[in-house]
Amino acid sequence: MSDQGHSTDFLYPFLEGQETDAAGLLADLATSARSKAAESARLQEESLAEWDAGIEAAGRAMAERFAAGGRMFTFGNGGSSTDAATMAALFARPAHGRPLSARCLAADQAVLTALGNDVGFDVVFARQVMAHARTGDIAVALSTSGSSEDLMVALAEARRRGLLTVGFSGYDGGRMSVSEDVDHCFTIRSLSIHRIQESQALVGYRLWSVTQHHLEALQNGAPR
Repeated sequence: MSDQGHSTDFLYPFLEGQETDAAGLLADLATSARSKAAESARLQEESLAEWDAGIEAAGRAMAERFAAGGRMFTFGNGGSSTDAATMAALFARPAHGRPLSARCLAADQAVLTALGNDVGFDVVFARQVMAHARTGDIAVALSTSGSSEDLMVALAEARRRGLLTVGFSGYDGGRMSVSEDVDHCFTIRSLSIHRIQESQALVGYRLWSVTQHHLEALQNGAPR
């Protein structure tokens, strides 16, 4: 294997440079895949159990905001920006249930690059919150570290403007988990970015489901 090929050894250490045993290699790949799937399933189950009450409370608060005409703004960096876009799409264009006003602030590359270049990257989301959000809306920040400066600045701006603020973090929760600017924070307790994002996606889906449930109850005038 060339020196260039060795750059991926940290991802799959069992792929040796002189590997010739195809059966052994396939067995190692299968073992690795099963191990990661089992770890992901375990973490998702533990995360849903830990945050069950928090998801219920956040979903109820979000439903009340949506019922009153509120809108949701999601944002994140890197892979979390795509997760933020997925969450916004889930709320705005669900396969079933009520479509809700939701928008990802990381989706417009022209706005992001203009703000990053002209003002500074730390305010790329805060400036959009200032431009678009109003009291009664919802801000949702997704991060694996929970400490990204641009997200914390945006959450602080959202709080000042009367938005409900929700954070998704990983590791030990970072700054989001202790910030007074975050009403609800869901920390996925893992050191793996991949596992964190997988569990965040499931918690986000459960949050959408709970929000839909409370919206239906509000619409029908039933006890929540």
